[in-house]
Amino acid sequence: METFEVTDDFYLNGKPFKVISGSIHYFRVVADYWRDRLEKLRLMGCNTVETYVPWNKHEPKKGSYDFSANQNLRHFIELAQEIGLYVILRPSPYICAEWEFGGLPYWLLREPLIKIRFSDQLFLKYVANYFDHLLPQVADLQITHGGPIIMMQVENEYGAYGNDKVYMRELAGLMRKGGIDVPLVTSDGPWHDMLLNGSIQDLALPTINCGSQIAEHFQTLRQFHGQKKPLMVMEFWIGWFDAWGDKIHHTSSTTDATRELEDILNEGSVNIYMFHGGTNFGFTNGSNYYEKLSPDVTSYDYDALLTEWGDTTAKYEAFQKVIGQFTDIPVFPLSTEIKKASFGQFDVRERVSLFETLETISNPVTSPYTVAMEDLDQEYGYIYYKSKIGKNRDIEDFRLISCMDRAHIFINQQLEMIQYDQEIGQKQSLTLTEEKNELGILVENMGRVNYSTHMNHQYKGIKDGVIINGAFQSDWEIYTLPMDDLSAVDYSKDYHEGQPSFSRFEIPIDQPADTFIDLTGFGKGFVMVNGFNIGRFWKIGPQKRLYIPGPLLKVGHNEIVIFESDGEISDHITLTDAPLLMPKAVEE
Repeated sequence: METFEVTDDFYLNGKPFKVISGSIHYFRVVADYWRDRLEKLRLMGCNTVETYVPWNKHEPKKGSYDFSANQNLRHFIELAQEIGLYVILRPSPYICAEWEFGGLPYWLLREPLIKIRFSDQLFLKYVANYFDHLLPQVADLQITHGGPIIMMQVENEYGAYGNDKVYMRELAGLMRKGGIDVPLVTSDGPWHDMLLNGSIQDLALPTINCGSQIAEHFQTLRQFHGQKKPLMVMEFWIGWFDAWGDKIHHTSSTTDATRELEDILNEGSVNIYMFHGGTNFGFTNGSNYYEKLSPDVTSYDYDALLTEWGDTTAKYEAFQKVIGQFTDIPVFPLSTEIKKASFGQFDVRERVSLFETLETISNPVTSPYTVAMEDLDQEYGYIYYKSKIGKNRDIEDFRLISCMDRAHIFINQQLEMIQYDQEIGQKQSLTLTEEKNELGILVENMGRVNYSTHMNHQYKGIKDGVIINGAFQSDWEIYTLPMDDLSAVDYSKDYHEGQPSFSRFEIPIDQPADTFIDLTGFGKGFVMVNGFNIGRFWKIGPQKRLYIPGPLLKVGHNEIVIFESDGEISDHITLTDAPLLMPKAVEE
Protein backbone atom coordinates (compact mmCIF):
# COMPACT_ATOMS: atom_id res chain seq x y z
CA MET A 1 0.00 0.00 0.00
CA GLU A 2 1.38 3.40 -0.96
CA THR A 3 1.47 6.32 1.45
CA PHE A 4 1.47 10.10 0.99
CA GLU A 5 2.35 12.48 3.79
CA VAL A 6 2.73 16.21 4.29
CA THR A 7 5.30 17.24 6.90
CA ASP A 8 8.32 19.37 6.09
CA ASP A 9 7.90 18.17 2.50
CA PHE A 10 5.67 15.90 0.45
CA TYR A 11 6.57 12.24 1.04
CA LEU A 12 5.46 9.37 -1.16
CA ASN A 13 6.17 6.00 0.42
CA GLY A 14 8.53 7.73 2.84
CA LYS A 15 10.58 9.49 0.15
CA PRO A 16 10.48 13.18 -0.83
CA PHE A 17 8.08 13.68 -3.73
CA LYS A 18 7.78 16.64 -6.07
CA VAL A 19 4.19 16.99 -7.26
CA ILE A 20 4.21 17.91 -10.96
CA SER A 21 0.56 18.18 -11.86
CA GLY A 22 -1.66 19.56 -14.58
CA SER A 23 -5.33 20.57 -14.53
CA ILE A 24 -7.87 18.72 -16.66
CA HIS A 25 -11.53 19.31 -15.90
CA TYR A 26 -13.31 16.07 -16.80
CA PHE A 27 -16.57 17.99 -17.11
CA ARG A 28 -15.13 20.15 -19.92
CA VAL A 29 -14.02 17.17 -22.03
CA VAL A 30 -16.19 14.47 -23.60
CA ALA A 31 -15.59 11.21 -21.74
CA ASP A 32 -14.36 9.47 -24.90
CA TYR A 33 -11.31 11.76 -24.84
CA TRP A 34 -10.40 11.54 -21.17
CA ARG A 35 -7.79 8.86 -21.79
CA ASP A 36 -6.16 10.86 -24.60
CA ARG A 37 -5.83 14.01 -22.49
CA LEU A 38 -4.52 12.09 -19.48
CA GLU A 39 -1.96 10.22 -21.59
CA LYS A 40 -0.69 13.50 -23.02
CA LEU A 41 -0.31 14.84 -19.50
CA ARG A 42 1.75 11.81 -18.47
CA LEU A 43 3.84 12.03 -21.65
CA MET A 44 4.77 15.61 -20.79
CA GLY A 45 6.33 14.27 -17.59
CA CYS A 46 3.62 15.09 -15.06
CA ASN A 47 3.01 12.58 -12.28
CA THR A 48 -0.36 13.97 -11.13
CA VAL A 49 -3.63 15.31 -12.55
CA GLU A 50 -5.82 17.83 -10.76
CA THR A 51 -9.52 18.43 -11.26
CA TYR A 52 -12.27 20.44 -9.69
CA VAL A 53 -15.61 18.78 -8.96
CA PRO A 54 -18.63 20.97 -9.91
CA TRP A 55 -21.54 20.54 -7.50
CA ASN A 56 -24.04 21.80 -10.09
CA LYS A 57 -23.17 18.98 -12.52
CA HIS A 58 -23.54 16.25 -9.90
CA GLU A 59 -26.67 17.59 -8.16
CA PRO A 60 -28.37 19.49 -11.01
CA LYS A 61 -31.72 19.40 -9.20
CA LYS A 62 -32.00 19.35 -5.43
CA GLY A 63 -31.78 15.75 -4.27
CA SER A 64 -31.12 14.36 -7.76
CA TYR A 65 -27.56 13.11 -8.27
CA ASP A 66 -25.68 12.27 -11.46
CA PHE A 67 -22.36 10.42 -11.65
CA SER A 68 -22.88 8.92 -15.11
CA ALA A 69 -21.41 9.53 -18.60
CA ASN A 70 -19.49 12.86 -18.61
CA GLN A 71 -20.18 13.15 -14.87
CA ASN A 72 -18.51 9.81 -14.11
CA LEU A 73 -15.82 11.22 -11.86
CA ARG A 74 -14.90 7.79 -10.56
CA HIS A 75 -14.07 6.53 -14.06
CA PHE A 76 -11.90 9.60 -14.71
CA ILE A 77 -9.90 8.94 -11.53
CA GLU A 78 -9.54 5.24 -12.35
CA LEU A 79 -8.26 6.11 -15.83
CA ALA A 80 -5.69 8.45 -14.30
CA GLN A 81 -4.38 5.66 -12.08
CA GLU A 82 -4.27 3.25 -14.99
CA ILE A 83 -2.13 5.72 -16.94
CA GLY A 84 0.25 6.22 -14.01
CA LEU A 85 -1.01 9.50 -12.57
CA TYR A 86 -1.80 10.48 -9.02
CA VAL A 87 -4.81 12.74 -8.43
CA ILE A 88 -5.44 16.00 -6.60
CA LEU A 89 -9.19 16.32 -6.10
CA ARG A 90 -10.83 19.65 -5.38
CA PRO A 91 -14.38 18.70 -4.37
CA SER A 92 -15.24 22.05 -2.86
CA PRO A 93 -18.81 23.22 -2.87
CA TYR A 94 -17.40 26.28 -4.69
CA ILE A 95 -14.82 25.96 -7.48
CA CYS A 96 -14.85 29.31 -9.37
CA ALA A 97 -13.20 27.88 -12.53
CA GLU A 98 -14.99 30.42 -14.76
CA TRP A 99 -17.89 27.97 -14.41
CA GLU A 100 -21.60 28.76 -14.01
CA PHE A 101 -22.17 30.12 -10.47
CA GLY A 102 -18.71 28.87 -9.51
CA GLY A 103 -20.08 25.32 -9.44
CA LEU A 104 -22.85 26.07 -6.97
CA PRO A 105 -26.26 24.72 -8.04
CA TYR A 106 -28.84 27.32 -9.08
CA TRP A 107 -31.46 25.86 -6.76
CA LEU A 108 -29.68 27.29 -3.72
CA LEU A 109 -31.06 30.65 -4.88
CA ARG A 110 -34.58 29.37 -4.26
CA GLU A 111 -33.82 29.70 -0.55
CA PRO A 112 -34.25 33.44 0.13
CA LEU A 113 -32.46 33.38 3.48
CA ILE A 114 -29.49 31.20 2.49
CA LYS A 115 -25.99 32.61 2.89
CA ILE A 116 -23.64 30.86 0.50
CA ARG A 117 -20.02 30.14 1.48
CA PHE A 118 -20.56 30.93 5.16
CA SER A 119 -21.27 28.90 8.27
CA ASP A 120 -24.95 29.20 7.53
CA GLN A 121 -26.62 26.02 8.74
CA LEU A 122 -28.93 25.78 5.73
CA PHE A 123 -26.06 26.07 3.28
CA LEU A 124 -24.00 23.57 5.25
CA LYS A 125 -26.95 21.17 5.37
CA TYR A 126 -27.06 21.13 1.55
CA VAL A 127 -23.28 20.72 1.35
CA ALA A 128 -23.50 17.78 3.77
CA ASN A 129 -26.24 16.16 1.67
CA TYR A 130 -24.08 16.57 -1.43
CA PHE A 131 -20.97 15.19 0.27
CA ASP A 132 -23.03 12.18 1.46
CA HIS A 133 -23.38 11.25 -2.22
CA LEU A 134 -20.09 12.56 -3.63
CA LEU A 135 -17.57 11.27 -1.12
CA PRO A 136 -18.59 7.59 -1.38
CA GLN A 137 -17.77 7.89 -5.09
CA VAL A 138 -14.12 8.67 -4.32
CA ALA A 139 -13.26 7.62 -0.74
CA ASP A 140 -11.94 4.20 -1.71
CA LEU A 141 -9.88 5.80 -4.50
CA GLN A 142 -7.62 7.55 -2.00
CA ILE A 143 -3.99 6.42 -1.86
CA THR A 144 -4.71 5.14 1.64
CA HIS A 145 -7.07 2.59 0.05
CA GLY A 146 -4.94 1.70 -2.96
CA GLY A 147 -6.21 4.48 -5.23
CA PRO A 148 -4.43 7.48 -6.81
CA ILE A 149 -5.89 10.42 -4.81
CA ILE A 150 -3.11 11.99 -2.76
CA MET A 151 -4.70 15.31 -1.66
CA MET A 152 -8.08 16.99 -1.47
CA GLN A 153 -8.88 20.67 -1.24
CA VAL A 154 -11.12 22.46 1.25
CA GLU A 155 -13.17 25.21 -0.45
CA ASN A 156 -11.36 27.31 -3.10
CA GLU A 157 -9.70 30.72 -2.91
CA TYR A 158 -11.85 31.39 0.11
CA GLY A 159 -9.53 34.12 1.29
CA ALA A 160 -10.68 36.30 -1.62
CA TYR A 161 -14.31 35.94 -0.48
CA GLY A 162 -14.49 35.68 3.30
CA ASN A 163 -12.72 34.79 6.52
CA ASP A 164 -15.29 32.56 8.24
CA LYS A 165 -12.98 29.98 9.80
CA VAL A 166 -15.94 28.17 11.37
CA TYR A 167 -17.22 27.51 7.85
CA MET A 168 -13.84 26.23 6.68
CA ARG A 169 -13.53 23.93 9.68
CA GLU A 170 -17.06 22.64 9.14
CA LEU A 171 -16.16 21.73 5.54
CA ALA A 172 -12.97 19.95 6.61
CA GLY A 173 -14.98 18.11 9.25
CA LEU A 174 -17.56 16.99 6.70
CA MET A 175 -14.78 15.62 4.52
CA ARG A 176 -13.17 13.72 7.38
CA LYS A 177 -16.59 12.41 8.45
CA GLY A 178 -17.11 11.21 4.86
CA GLY A 179 -14.02 9.02 5.01
CA ILE A 180 -11.45 11.39 3.54
CA ASP A 181 -8.12 10.66 5.25
CA VAL A 182 -5.57 11.97 2.73
CA PRO A 183 -3.93 15.35 3.42
CA LEU A 184 -6.15 18.38 2.97
CA VAL A 185 -5.05 21.62 1.31
CA THR A 186 -6.35 25.13 0.74
CA SER A 187 -5.36 27.46 -2.10
CA ASP A 188 -5.41 31.24 -2.12
CA GLY A 189 -3.75 34.16 -3.83
CA PRO A 190 -0.58 35.41 -2.12
CA TRP A 191 -1.89 38.99 -2.01
CA HIS A 192 -3.45 41.16 0.72
CA ASP A 193 -5.14 39.06 3.44
CA MET A 194 -6.02 36.12 1.21
CA LEU A 195 -3.76 33.51 2.82
CA LEU A 196 -4.73 34.68 6.29
CA ASN A 197 -8.44 34.65 5.47
CA GLY A 198 -8.60 31.33 3.65
CA SER A 199 -6.25 29.07 5.61
CA ILE A 200 -6.88 26.59 8.44
CA GLN A 201 -3.24 25.68 9.00
CA ASP A 202 -3.78 23.03 11.66
CA LEU A 203 -6.12 21.10 9.33
CA ALA A 204 -4.94 21.83 5.79
CA LEU A 205 -1.74 22.82 4.00
CA PRO A 206 -1.92 26.35 2.53
CA THR A 207 -0.88 26.63 -1.13
CA ILE A 208 -0.95 29.59 -3.51
CA ASN A 209 -2.43 30.49 -6.90
CA CYS A 210 -0.53 32.86 -9.19
CA GLY A 211 1.05 33.15 -12.63
CA SER A 212 4.25 35.13 -12.16
CA GLN A 213 6.82 36.41 -9.64
CA ILE A 214 7.08 32.92 -8.20
CA ALA A 215 10.21 33.49 -6.12
CA GLU A 216 8.61 36.47 -4.39
CA HIS A 217 5.33 34.65 -3.75
CA PHE A 218 7.08 31.54 -2.45
CA GLN A 219 8.85 33.77 0.07
CA THR A 220 5.43 35.07 1.18
CA LEU A 221 4.17 31.50 1.54
CA ARG A 222 7.29 30.42 3.39
CA GLN A 223 6.85 33.24 5.91
CA PHE A 224 3.16 32.43 6.26
CA HIS A 225 3.95 28.78 7.10
CA GLY A 226 6.24 29.91 9.90
CA GLN A 227 8.01 26.53 9.74
CA LYS A 228 9.33 24.26 7.04
CA LYS A 229 6.38 23.06 4.94
CA PRO A 230 6.06 22.09 1.26
CA LEU A 231 5.82 25.03 -1.12
CA MET A 232 3.23 24.54 -3.84
CA VAL A 233 1.55 26.61 -6.51
CA MET A 234 -1.85 24.92 -6.71
CA GLU A 235 -2.80 27.00 -9.76
CA PHE A 236 0.11 28.12 -11.89
CA TRP A 237 -1.76 30.29 -14.38
CA ILE A 238 -0.14 29.87 -17.79
CA GLY A 239 -2.81 31.65 -19.81
CA TRP A 240 -6.20 33.25 -19.29
CA PHE A 241 -9.82 32.99 -20.30
CA ASP A 242 -11.81 35.02 -22.83
CA ALA A 243 -15.09 36.90 -22.40
CA TRP A 244 -17.58 37.80 -25.10
CA GLY A 245 -16.63 41.17 -26.54
CA ASP A 246 -12.92 40.88 -25.78
CA LYS A 247 -10.86 42.26 -28.63
CA ILE A 248 -8.25 39.52 -28.37
CA HIS A 249 -7.81 35.87 -27.44
CA HIS A 250 -5.73 35.99 -24.26
CA THR A 251 -2.36 34.28 -24.44
CA SER A 252 0.83 34.34 -22.42
CA SER A 253 4.50 34.24 -23.29
CA THR A 254 5.92 30.72 -23.50
CA THR A 255 9.33 32.09 -22.59
CA ASP A 256 8.07 33.74 -19.41
CA ALA A 257 5.91 30.77 -18.43
CA THR A 258 8.74 28.23 -18.77
CA ARG A 259 11.05 30.42 -16.72
CA GLU A 260 8.44 30.65 -13.95
CA LEU A 261 7.85 26.88 -14.12
CA GLU A 262 11.55 26.28 -13.57
CA ASP A 263 11.49 28.66 -10.59
CA ILE A 264 8.59 26.71 -9.07
CA LEU A 265 10.18 23.31 -9.53
CA ASN A 266 13.50 24.48 -8.12
CA GLU A 267 11.79 25.21 -4.80
CA GLY A 268 8.58 23.21 -4.66
CA SER A 269 5.66 21.58 -6.42
CA VAL A 270 3.21 22.73 -9.06
CA ASN A 271 -0.19 22.23 -10.58
CA ILE A 272 -0.32 23.79 -14.05
CA TYR A 273 -3.59 25.63 -14.67
CA MET A 274 -4.66 24.75 -17.29
CA PHE A 275 -2.92 21.77 -18.84
CA HIS A 276 -6.02 21.31 -20.97
CA GLY A 277 -8.89 23.76 -20.71
CA GLY A 278 -11.56 22.11 -22.83
CA THR A 279 -15.00 23.54 -23.54
CA ASN A 280 -17.87 25.22 -21.69
CA PHE A 281 -20.49 23.00 -23.29
CA GLY A 282 -24.13 24.03 -23.07
CA PHE A 283 -24.83 26.97 -20.78
CA THR A 284 -22.06 26.13 -18.29
CA ASN A 285 -19.86 29.20 -18.77
CA GLY A 286 -19.54 31.52 -15.83
CA SER A 287 -19.27 35.30 -15.78
CA ASN A 288 -17.28 37.92 -13.97
CA TYR A 289 -18.64 41.23 -12.81
CA TYR A 290 -16.48 44.18 -11.92
CA GLU A 291 -17.38 47.34 -13.85
CA LYS A 292 -19.66 45.34 -16.14
CA LEU A 293 -20.90 41.85 -16.86
CA SER A 294 -18.29 39.72 -18.64
CA PRO A 295 -19.68 36.30 -19.61
CA ASP A 296 -17.03 33.79 -20.65
CA VAL A 297 -16.99 32.36 -24.17
CA THR A 298 -17.71 28.73 -24.97
CA SER A 299 -14.06 27.85 -25.48
CA TYR A 300 -11.99 27.37 -22.34
CA ASP A 301 -8.81 27.08 -24.39
CA TYR A 302 -6.98 29.21 -21.78
CA ASP A 303 -3.85 29.23 -23.98
CA ALA A 304 -3.19 25.92 -22.25
CA LEU A 305 -0.57 23.30 -23.10
CA LEU A 306 -3.19 21.41 -25.08
CA THR A 307 -5.61 23.36 -27.26
CA GLU A 308 -9.34 23.24 -26.63
CA TRP A 309 -9.49 20.31 -29.06
CA GLY A 310 -6.51 18.47 -27.53
CA ASP A 311 -3.55 19.25 -29.80
CA THR A 312 -0.14 19.74 -28.19
CA THR A 313 1.41 23.20 -28.51
CA ALA A 314 4.82 24.82 -28.55
CA LYS A 315 4.25 25.64 -24.89
CA TYR A 316 3.68 21.93 -24.20
CA GLU A 317 7.04 21.08 -25.73
CA ALA A 318 8.78 23.87 -23.80
CA PHE A 319 7.26 22.70 -20.51
CA GLN A 320 8.23 19.12 -21.25
CA LYS A 321 11.89 20.21 -21.56
CA VAL A 322 11.76 21.98 -18.20
CA ILE A 323 10.06 19.05 -16.48
CA GLY A 324 12.70 16.74 -17.98
CA GLN A 325 15.27 18.50 -15.80
CA PHE A 326 13.50 17.19 -12.70
CA THR A 327 12.15 13.76 -13.67
CA ASP A 328 12.26 11.14 -16.39
CA ILE A 329 9.89 11.68 -19.32
CA PRO A 330 7.96 8.49 -20.16
CA VAL A 331 7.50 7.27 -23.72
CA PHE A 332 4.49 5.26 -24.89
CA PRO A 333 2.05 5.41 -27.82
CA LEU A 334 -1.24 7.27 -27.54
CA SER A 335 -4.28 5.01 -27.33
CA THR A 336 -6.89 7.20 -29.00
CA GLU A 337 -6.88 8.01 -32.70
CA ILE A 338 -8.31 11.49 -33.20
CA LYS A 339 -8.87 13.01 -36.62
CA LYS A 340 -10.24 16.30 -37.87
CA ALA A 341 -12.43 16.65 -40.93
CA SER A 342 -14.00 19.27 -43.17
CA PHE A 343 -17.49 18.05 -43.97
CA GLY A 344 -18.35 21.04 -46.11
CA GLN A 345 -21.25 23.46 -46.43
CA PHE A 346 -24.85 22.54 -45.66
CA ASP A 347 -28.12 24.31 -46.40
CA VAL A 348 -30.86 24.81 -43.85
CA ARG A 349 -33.59 22.18 -44.11
CA GLU A 350 -36.24 23.74 -41.85
CA ARG A 351 -36.72 26.95 -39.90
CA VAL A 352 -39.40 28.18 -37.52
CA SER A 353 -39.87 31.29 -35.38
CA LEU A 354 -39.75 30.85 -31.63
CA PHE A 355 -43.14 32.48 -31.19
CA GLU A 356 -44.79 30.06 -33.63
CA THR A 357 -43.61 26.99 -31.71
CA LEU A 358 -43.61 28.50 -28.22
CA GLU A 359 -46.64 26.50 -27.07
CA THR A 360 -45.12 23.20 -28.24
CA ILE A 361 -41.91 23.60 -26.25
CA SER A 362 -43.14 25.26 -23.05
CA ASN A 363 -46.25 25.27 -20.87
CA PRO A 364 -46.98 28.81 -19.72
CA VAL A 365 -47.35 29.79 -16.09
CA THR A 366 -49.77 32.62 -15.32
CA SER A 367 -48.82 35.12 -12.66
CA PRO A 368 -49.97 38.61 -11.60
CA TYR A 369 -46.31 39.64 -11.53
CA THR A 370 -43.04 38.57 -13.12
CA VAL A 371 -40.90 35.99 -11.34
CA ALA A 372 -37.28 34.97 -11.81
CA MET A 373 -36.12 31.75 -13.46
CA GLU A 374 -35.22 30.25 -10.12
CA ASP A 375 -38.74 30.78 -8.77
CA LEU A 376 -39.96 28.48 -11.56
CA ASP A 377 -37.21 25.93 -10.86
CA GLN A 378 -35.40 26.76 -14.10
CA GLU A 379 -31.65 26.50 -14.12
CA TYR A 380 -30.31 27.87 -17.45
CA GLY A 381 -31.34 29.09 -20.89
CA TYR A 382 -34.03 31.65 -21.65
CA ILE A 383 -37.39 32.75 -20.27
CA TYR A 384 -40.21 34.57 -22.09
CA TYR A 385 -42.68 36.96 -20.47
CA LYS A 386 -45.87 37.97 -22.27
CA SER A 387 -48.60 40.45 -21.27
CA LYS A 388 -51.41 42.47 -22.87
CA ILE A 389 -50.61 46.18 -22.50
CA GLY A 390 -53.67 47.83 -23.97
CA LYS A 391 -54.54 50.28 -26.72
CA ASN A 392 -52.48 52.55 -28.96
CA ARG A 393 -50.74 55.29 -26.98
CA ASP A 394 -47.31 56.61 -26.02
CA ILE A 395 -45.38 54.82 -23.30
CA GLU A 396 -43.09 57.44 -21.79
CA ASP A 397 -41.66 55.32 -18.98
CA PHE A 398 -40.77 51.72 -19.83
CA ARG A 399 -38.34 49.92 -17.54
CA LEU A 400 -37.27 46.41 -16.55
CA ILE A 401 -36.68 46.19 -12.81
CA SER A 402 -34.12 43.67 -11.47
CA CYS A 403 -33.67 41.86 -14.77
CA MET A 404 -30.65 39.80 -15.83
CA ASP A 405 -28.84 39.38 -18.19
CA ARG A 406 -29.93 40.24 -21.75
CA ALA A 407 -33.47 41.16 -22.75
CA HIS A 408 -35.21 41.33 -26.12
CA ILE A 409 -38.30 43.55 -25.96
CA PHE A 410 -41.05 42.85 -28.50
CA ILE A 411 -44.28 44.66 -29.28
CA ASN A 412 -46.70 42.41 -31.15
CA GLN A 413 -43.78 40.03 -31.76
CA GLN A 414 -41.74 42.74 -33.48
CA LEU A 415 -38.37 43.57 -31.92
CA GLU A 416 -38.28 47.03 -30.37
CA MET A 417 -34.92 46.94 -28.58
CA ILE A 418 -32.30 44.72 -26.93
CA GLN A 419 -31.02 45.66 -23.49
CA TYR A 420 -27.91 44.13 -21.96
CA ASP A 421 -26.50 44.37 -18.46
CA GLN A 422 -26.25 48.05 -17.48
CA GLU A 423 -28.69 49.15 -20.17
CA ILE A 424 -31.37 47.20 -18.33
CA GLY A 425 -33.42 49.44 -16.03
CA GLN A 426 -32.88 52.57 -18.09
CA LYS A 427 -36.07 54.49 -18.88
CA GLN A 428 -37.24 54.01 -22.47
CA SER A 429 -40.18 55.30 -24.48
CA LEU A 430 -42.42 53.27 -26.80
CA THR A 431 -45.24 54.13 -29.18
CA LEU A 432 -48.07 51.63 -29.44
CA THR A 433 -49.86 51.82 -32.80
CA GLU A 434 -52.35 48.94 -32.73
CA GLU A 435 -55.77 48.81 -31.09
CA LYS A 436 -54.54 45.90 -28.98
CA ASN A 437 -50.88 45.41 -28.07
CA GLU A 438 -48.88 42.55 -26.64
CA LEU A 439 -45.58 43.00 -24.84
CA GLY A 440 -43.07 40.15 -25.02
CA ILE A 441 -39.72 40.01 -23.26
CA LEU A 442 -37.19 37.24 -23.96
CA VAL A 443 -34.48 37.14 -21.28
CA GLU A 444 -31.27 35.13 -21.54
CA ASN A 445 -29.23 33.87 -18.61
CA MET A 446 -25.71 34.59 -19.89
CA GLY A 447 -24.03 32.63 -17.09
CA ARG A 448 -24.16 33.27 -13.36
CA VAL A 449 -21.23 35.17 -11.89
CA ASN A 450 -18.58 32.79 -10.54
CA TYR A 451 -16.40 35.08 -8.42
CA SER A 452 -16.61 37.75 -5.71
CA THR A 453 -19.49 39.74 -4.25
CA HIS A 454 -21.92 39.62 -7.20
CA MET A 455 -22.39 35.89 -6.58
CA ASN A 456 -24.95 36.83 -3.95
CA HIS A 457 -27.32 38.37 -6.52
CA GLN A 458 -27.70 35.95 -9.41
CA TYR A 459 -31.43 35.63 -10.02
CA LYS A 460 -32.04 35.44 -13.76
CA GLY A 461 -35.02 36.65 -15.75
CA ILE A 462 -37.18 39.50 -14.40
CA LYS A 463 -37.29 39.34 -10.62
CA ASP A 464 -39.13 42.53 -9.64
CA GLY A 465 -41.24 43.58 -12.60
CA VAL A 466 -41.87 45.75 -15.65
CA ILE A 467 -42.78 49.42 -15.46
CA ILE A 468 -45.36 50.77 -17.95
CA ASN A 469 -45.86 54.54 -17.63
CA GLY A 470 -44.68 54.59 -14.04
CA ALA A 471 -46.54 51.54 -12.70
CA PHE A 472 -45.85 47.82 -12.50
CA GLN A 473 -47.57 45.81 -15.22
CA SER A 474 -49.59 42.82 -14.05
CA ASP A 475 -51.11 39.70 -15.62
CA TRP A 476 -48.29 37.71 -17.21
CA GLU A 477 -47.88 34.49 -19.09
CA ILE A 478 -44.38 33.13 -18.46
CA TYR A 479 -42.69 30.46 -20.59
CA THR A 480 -39.62 28.70 -19.22
CA LEU A 481 -37.16 27.87 -22.00
CA PRO A 482 -34.28 25.81 -20.58
CA MET A 483 -33.60 24.60 -24.15
CA ASP A 484 -32.35 21.24 -22.90
CA ASP A 485 -34.69 19.29 -25.20
CA LEU A 486 -35.65 20.67 -28.62
CA SER A 487 -37.51 17.57 -29.84
CA ALA A 488 -40.88 19.35 -29.55
CA VAL A 489 -39.94 22.24 -31.89
CA ASP A 490 -42.60 22.24 -34.66
CA TYR A 491 -40.94 23.09 -37.97
CA SER A 492 -44.25 22.83 -39.84
CA LYS A 493 -45.10 26.29 -38.53
CA ASP A 494 -43.94 29.58 -40.03
CA TYR A 495 -40.76 31.59 -39.88
CA HIS A 496 -41.02 35.38 -39.63
CA GLU A 497 -38.03 37.49 -40.54
CA GLY A 498 -36.29 39.22 -37.65
CA GLN A 499 -37.71 36.96 -34.93
CA PRO A 500 -35.80 34.48 -32.74
CA SER A 501 -35.77 31.16 -34.55
CA PHE A 502 -34.72 27.55 -34.75
CA SER A 503 -32.83 26.38 -37.87
CA ARG A 504 -32.40 22.67 -38.53
CA PHE A 505 -29.63 21.14 -40.64
CA GLU A 506 -29.05 17.53 -41.68
CA ILE A 507 -25.44 16.34 -41.92
CA PRO A 508 -24.65 13.00 -43.58
CA ILE A 509 -21.33 11.59 -42.30
CA ASP A 510 -19.43 8.47 -43.33
CA GLN A 511 -16.68 8.75 -40.74
CA PRO A 512 -17.11 10.88 -37.59
CA ALA A 513 -14.23 13.19 -36.72
CA ASP A 514 -13.55 16.39 -34.82
CA THR A 515 -14.78 19.43 -36.69
CA PHE A 516 -15.59 23.11 -36.19
CA ILE A 517 -18.85 24.83 -37.08
CA ASP A 518 -18.60 28.17 -38.83
CA LEU A 519 -21.64 30.33 -38.06
CA THR A 520 -20.93 33.29 -40.32
CA GLY A 521 -24.15 35.23 -40.80
CA PHE A 522 -25.72 34.19 -37.49
CA GLY A 523 -26.00 36.70 -34.65
CA LYS A 524 -26.26 35.09 -31.23
CA GLY A 525 -27.49 31.83 -29.79
CA PHE A 526 -26.44 28.23 -29.22
CA VAL A 527 -25.95 25.03 -31.22
CA MET A 528 -27.33 21.53 -30.62
CA VAL A 529 -25.53 18.58 -32.25
CA ASN A 530 -27.57 15.37 -32.11
CA GLY A 531 -29.31 16.73 -29.03
CA PHE A 532 -26.09 17.80 -27.27
CA ASN A 533 -25.65 21.53 -26.63
CA ILE A 534 -22.08 22.35 -27.72
CA GLY A 535 -22.34 25.93 -26.46
CA ARG A 536 -23.10 29.54 -27.19
CA PHE A 537 -22.01 31.67 -30.13
CA TRP A 538 -22.07 35.46 -30.55
CA LYS A 539 -20.89 37.36 -33.60
CA ILE A 540 -19.03 39.91 -31.44
CA GLY A 541 -16.30 37.30 -30.77
CA PRO A 542 -13.54 36.79 -30.01
CA GLN A 543 -14.57 33.14 -30.55
CA LYS A 544 -15.78 32.68 -34.12
CA ARG A 545 -16.24 28.91 -34.48
CA LEU A 546 -17.46 26.21 -32.10
CA TYR A 547 -15.68 22.91 -31.56
CA ILE A 548 -17.62 19.71 -32.24
CA PRO A 549 -15.87 16.64 -30.76
CA GLY A 550 -16.04 13.63 -33.06
CA PRO A 551 -17.76 11.38 -30.48
CA LEU A 552 -20.84 13.62 -30.68
CA LEU A 553 -21.25 12.66 -34.35
CA LYS A 554 -22.33 9.32 -35.78
CA VAL A 555 -22.19 7.43 -39.05
CA GLY A 556 -25.15 8.39 -41.20
CA HIS A 557 -27.69 11.09 -40.41
CA ASN A 558 -26.72 13.87 -37.97
CA GLU A 559 -28.90 16.77 -36.87
CA ILE A 560 -27.69 20.26 -36.03
CA VAL A 561 -30.18 22.76 -34.60
CA ILE A 562 -29.26 26.41 -34.15
CA PHE A 563 -31.27 28.71 -31.92
CA GLU A 564 -30.67 32.34 -32.88
CA SER A 565 -32.09 35.14 -30.72
CA ASP A 566 -31.30 38.37 -32.56
CA GLY A 567 -32.97 37.82 -35.94
CA GLU A 568 -29.64 37.42 -37.77
CA ILE A 569 -29.47 34.16 -39.67
CA SER A 570 -27.82 32.45 -42.61
CA ASP A 571 -29.13 29.71 -44.86
CA HIS A 572 -25.80 27.87 -44.62
CA ILE A 573 -23.33 26.48 -42.13
CA THR A 574 -19.87 25.09 -42.78
CA LEU A 575 -18.12 22.28 -40.92
CA THR A 576 -14.38 22.75 -41.28
CA ASP A 577 -11.26 21.06 -39.91
CA ALA A 578 -9.76 24.33 -38.67
CA PRO A 579 -10.70 26.65 -35.81
CA LEU A 580 -10.79 30.31 -36.75
CA LEU A 581 -7.63 31.66 -35.17
CA MET A 582 -8.26 34.66 -32.99
CA PRO A 583 -5.89 37.63 -32.68
CA LYS A 584 -3.41 37.12 -29.87
CA ALA A 585 -2.41 39.33 -27.00
CA VAL A 586 1.18 38.08 -27.06
CA GLU A 587 3.33 37.34 -30.07
CA GLU A 588 6.27 35.07 -29.44
